[in-house]
Amino acid sequence: MPQLLLEIFSEEIPARMQQGAARDLERMVSDRLKAAGLTWEALTTYAGPRRLTLVIDGLPAATPDREEEVKGPRASAPEQALEGFLRKTGLTRDQLTERDGVLFAVLSSKGRATTDLVAETVDQVVRTFPWPKSMRWGSGTLRWVRPIKRILCLFDGKVVPFEIDGISSDAITEGHRFLGSGQPLKVSDFVDYRTQLEKNFVLLDVADRKLRILEQAKAACAARGLALVDDDGLLDEVAGLAEWPTPILGDMDPQFLALPPEVVRLSMKVHQKYFAVRDPSKDGLAPNFLVVANVEATDGGKALAAGNSRVLSARLNDARFFWDEDQKVGFDAWNAKLSGVTFHAKLGTLAERVERIAALAREIAPLVGADADEAETAARLSKADLLSGMVSEFPELQGIMGGYYARLAGHSDAIADAVRDHYKPQGPADTVPTALVTVAVALADKLDTLVGFFAIDEKPTGSKDPFALRRAALGVIRLVLENDLRLSLIRFMPATIAHALTYPDRENAEQAVTLALALRDQFGIPSAQVAAEESLALLSPSRASEMVAQTSDKAFSIAMEVSTFFADRLTVLLRDKGQRHDLVAAVFALGDDDLVRIVRRVEALAAFLATDDGANLLAGYKRASNILRAEEKKGSLPTGMVQTGLHNQPEAETTLAFAVGAARTAVEAALETEDFAAAMTALARLRAPVDRFFDDVLVNSDIPAERANRLKLLGQVRDVMGQVADFGQIAG
Repeated sequence: MPQLLLEIFSEEIPARMQQGAARDLERMVSDRLKAAGLTWEALTTYAGPRRLTLVIDGLPAATPDREEEVKGPRASAPEQALEGFLRKTGLTRDQLTERDGVLFAVLSSKGRATTDLVAETVDQVVRTFPWPKSMRWGSGTLRWVRPIKRILCLFDGKVVPFEIDGISSDAITEGHRFLGSGQPLKVSDFVDYRTQLEKNFVLLDVADRKLRILEQAKAACAARGLALVDDDGLLDEVAGLAEWPTPILGDMDPQFLALPPEVVRLSMKVHQKYFAVRDPSKDGLAPNFLVVANVEATDGGKALAAGNSRVLSARLNDARFFWDEDQKVGFDAWNAKLSGVTFHAKLGTLAERVERIAALAREIAPLVGADADEAETAARLSKADLLSGMVSEFPELQGIMGGYYARLAGHSDAIADAVRDHYKPQGPADTVPTALVTVAVALADKLDTLVGFFAIDEKPTGSKDPFALRRAALGVIRLVLENDLRLSLIRFMPATIAHALTYPDRENAEQAVTLALALRDQFGIPSAQVAAEESLALLSPSRASEMVAQTSDKAFSIAMEVSTFFADRLTVLLRDKGQRHDLVAAVFALGDDDLVRIVRRVEALAAFLATDDGANLLAGYKRASNILRAEEKKGSLPTGMVQTGLHNQPEAETTLAFAVGAARTAVEAALETEDFAAAMTALARLRAPVDRFFDDVLVNSDIPAERANRLKLLGQVRDVMGQVADFGQIAG
């Protein structure tokens, strides 16, 4: 079957946009062709510095004939409705069919030549392409990321004729800007197209460009006993900058290795797109760099390497200036300036944020086994480097530079490491800190962010999350789980809530104090209690009671919202690991916010429900719950002790009553020691008695005493199982 080949050739496309553009081209073309009824064997797109290419194999020569039935008005509908339907379909009344009193129109259309459809499709795609940024050029109205030079479009080896804003389609492409023949390349199909491009120094596939870069870069380094420092992000970028990438190894002044390696690497990467190089026999970087050129130099790249070395030296001299100047300034000056930097209009300055993080870190530290003084000190230093010259130049180095400056200032390794790593983890692939002081500060930083923004009602909505709160919540969860931390997150929320609800009206001391009182009463938090007691003299008892009533509910509501948000994020995390979302909901419904305990419960629950006993007991629970729910709606659900040994009491009822009592004792003992597997085992023993009860016993007995006793028994079954999880939230 015929092949479609499309190339849109333009000036240089930014590397960061290329792969997204390839996906958009595939989506837009395939959606339009599918809508016309076309199918194909294979569709592939390619993106490079100057071209977007699409090739479809096995595309039919024409779209299929189509027949569509359209439902119209009822036969008894007013005449105006019928006339409107006839105008819409282009048919007459006698061409309609009637079924069950409803009129239908059968619309038939002949297939179209694929070339006509392709011409329309390319025009629509080019005119509506979703570039992040686009431009107009000349006197035309067309917008594209950069000026379009050519459009190659072949179907079955022949040009598909069309014109877009003065650009006519043809069978011509161009090779490398400098290394190619300089002549237009006329092609006949995709194989010819790709072959001619490679002969003219253009690698069409980004995977081929990456492979060429890695192979030649590693070979160049190995020839001098060096090794390339891997950087996948940089590799993706440089593969989009060169059509014929040629790695060249250069030298730099060894004196620059006195700078932190992160500074050297980032300066190379951000400003020059160079790869760093290391000496395998030593720690740290080597005084070299690797640049990917877009040409093959006649001198082997010596001149290019020398020129790039001079440019790099200028960049690293700037970095060294910032490094030297920052050491003259120091933390006191930077922290003093934080009071002039707004974190958020409703949450105060960075200086106030640092105070909150420091207080939280000090509270968290003993619970994670960290030194409280070190945690507080690290927190107070954590944001200072944001005012340093180096971080102003390289924002990516926030925290990292603070760690270096903390060591130079004489602080301990624990404090310096905490300053360096407190932003971690910043994503699902980022490492999780394990150093105790770092964990305390990282938790404090993320909890303050989460609670603060929830308190001012700046929560994520849909796909929008401008303050990266989902990432912060996931960071907290990973810190807790991967360090096996046993703590209640809700206890660390009140201080931040108090700040958020009283800022910017901080001169209202009454509001701050009474909110602290409310939080102390609601959560029993020592820090809130101290804050309240220090200023208690400002309030009369009646005024305090009045304001506590006003603020307590709001504070509790915010804390519950944050807890629910954690539940949602934990659900996503566990779902990615294969756990069911309803099991997480069933465990969270118990009101526990110890994440480690929650995960262990979920794992034990999943294992239990995977057994026959678990699945059947769940079915029994659902049946019991339905019966009890119906009674609760009547408002007549009996309570109290279940009686045994009654006259004519079925054996199955007695057996279940004793089984529930034994299960309750076993479950409570297992939960006390957090042996959730044992708790599930205890529940499993209920399976047979529950099954037998429903087989042998009529719950809705005509005798009121019997019916009440059996309802109480089912209530006890529900209560015992409810100690482990809310089985009502489990599907099945």
